[in-house]
Amino acid sequence: MTDVPYEEWRARADGLVPHTGHHIDGVFTGTGSTPVIAPRDGAVIAEIATAGVAEVDAAVAAARRAFDTGPWPRMAPAERKAALLRWADLIERDRRTLALLISLEMGKPISEAHDIELRAVINTFRWYAEAADKQLDEAPRTASSSLALVTREPVGVVAAVVPWNFPLTMAGWKIAPALAAGCTAVLKPAEESPLSALHLASLAAEAGLPPGVFNVVNGPGEIAGRALGEHPSVDVLAFTGSTDVGRHFLRYAADSNLKRVWLELGGKCPNIILPDAPDLDAAADTAAWGIFFNAGEMCTAPSRLLVHRSIASRVVDRVVARAESLRLGDPLDPATEMGPLVSSQHHSRVLAHVEAARADGARLRTGGRPDGQYLSPTVFDQVKPGMRIARDEVFGPVLAVLEFDDVDEAIALANDTDYGLASAVWTSNLSTAHRVSRALRAGTVWVNCYEEGDLSVPFGGVKQSGHGRDKSLHALDKYTDLKTTWIEL
Repeated sequence: MTDVPYEEWRARADGLVPHTGHHIDGVFTGTGSTPVIAPRDGAVIAEIATAGVAEVDAAVAAARRAFDTGPWPRMAPAERKAALLRWADLIERDRRTLALLISLEMGKPISEAHDIELRAVINTFRWYAEAADKQLDEAPRTASSSLALVTREPVGVVAAVVPWNFPLTMAGWKIAPALAAGCTAVLKPAEESPLSALHLASLAAEAGLPPGVFNVVNGPGEIAGRALGEHPSVDVLAFTGSTDVGRHFLRYAADSNLKRVWLELGGKCPNIILPDAPDLDAAADTAAWGIFFNAGEMCTAPSRLLVHRSIASRVVDRVVARAESLRLGDPLDPATEMGPLVSSQHHSRVLAHVEAARADGARLRTGGRPDGQYLSPTVFDQVKPGMRIARDEVFGPVLAVLEFDDVDEAIALANDTDYGLASAVWTSNLSTAHRVSRALRAGTVWVNCYEEGDLSVPFGGVKQSGHGRDKSLHALDKYTDLKTTWIEL
């Protein structure tokens, strides 16, 4: 927990003067015209410049020049490492400012923005900085008398389009490995959360990254995002967001230069609790924490609680009690455990899911109460597999509880979804843990835990949750090509 008191955070917010222009070719450009609204109170934090096709063209052209003729791809990897480490040090120096921007623009509790998200961002840049000079080329021993060399080459210009729920974490997972590999980049943050990304860009310039290596353009997805997706000078596009928008980016690539598109999309993650879970209370507490953390605005949120019928009452009662104990409040208060939803539009969408669940016959156990842009933690039980609340991604603090009678039914329920991002199983039986984890169609399976992670471990989904992996050395594969060179001896 950050040791800065509530009053000081509010004073910092009142005195904040964020960057508001695009960051293109090393400088800020453009005048503010689009308001950024604080979900905590509806106030306008700043007015930012909004990109059209011309601004996107300028950002991509800057990244293209920096890649084709600039020093960044031609630096020794150790030099890129040093620059990225300087950037990480500056992020740590400005940790409180960045946390404040995130909390203001998307409603994340300040303690989580400072202690969790910024910790992840700093670690990401340092981890990939350290990886920059540790990627090795190959010289296979072939049957030929010629010498074969296999080298890793940076792919070129990378566009990253990221969401608002973890605005800098998602940006770091894409930008850090891309730059470590020698690529240049254009970042488009979500319309709701541009301010933290713009401050990140100012720190990149301060760290000495050459102009054009890292650019940021603001704007709506249907204009700025589409322009990046269709741009012939973008070589790779990395996207985290909804499945529907992911489909658009695949179409944009097909209609333009067949750029590679890496997608991390939605989820409807199952959390299976078996009667032999090592600690039922801990399983229930973790289920509640997982769905209500970040106001449920997470693609990995365990939004489907699958619980064995024999223990359902005990587990659900404890989840409800935990939900009712959570402290909602101003995200600038370090004591707040859950803040508002990101926007009034998103709040309305989540409420529509709540009303649909009621209409479909699910039983509301707690929550469902709107208050401005806040929504009390919500739990539905008596949910059936065909109900919309069991199938649609809500992206809010809403839990759907489904009951089962045996392990095979639990596996079938868990896999009965278009998504395949993450999942969990709670059991004391090692054989059951192995069998269930192998049977679940998901990119991540947690056993007797949830949301465990490390930068050395890849993250991504299957089915309509996307493809490709963020984090770990495997992420570098998305931003490098293997080149084979034959030399006659």
